Amino acid sequence: MRIYEQLFIVRPDAAEPEIDSFLEQITGVINGAGGKVEKLEKWGIRKLAYPVEKRHEGYYVLLQYSSQPDVVKEIERRFRVSDLVLRYLTVRIDEKLKWLEKRKRQRERRARQKPAAEPAAIPGEPVAQE
Repeated sequence: MRIYEQLFIVRPDAAEPEIDSFLEQITGVINGAGGKVEKLEKWGIRKLAYPVEKRHEGYYVLLQYSSQPDVVKEIERRFRVSDLVLRYLTVRIDEKLKWLEKRKRQRERRARQKPAAEPAAIPGEPVAQE
């Protein structure tokens, strides 16, 4: 299982029930193939950076899920076929999460190996000798 994140832009004039049924269809594909939807966020209508199909706004949706790679191909195929979706972007994020976890372990290991620092002497204060 790999973790993926998909951001896609839906036509801004699409009705809310139409978008919901499309999302149910996509989550059904993921769940049917043994995957798991971890996050589904509807960001709403936002201005696009540049016109897409003569549209200046789009309805943004973020979907994070874990599944096998063949599920991603099926979802992207459905995005290409659908009239609802203007653009989409799929990113595999499990590699990044592994990298962040590795960096965290390295920092913790270095922190354990570093000797405890002695308190610095304050100028003008006598230094205590043992």
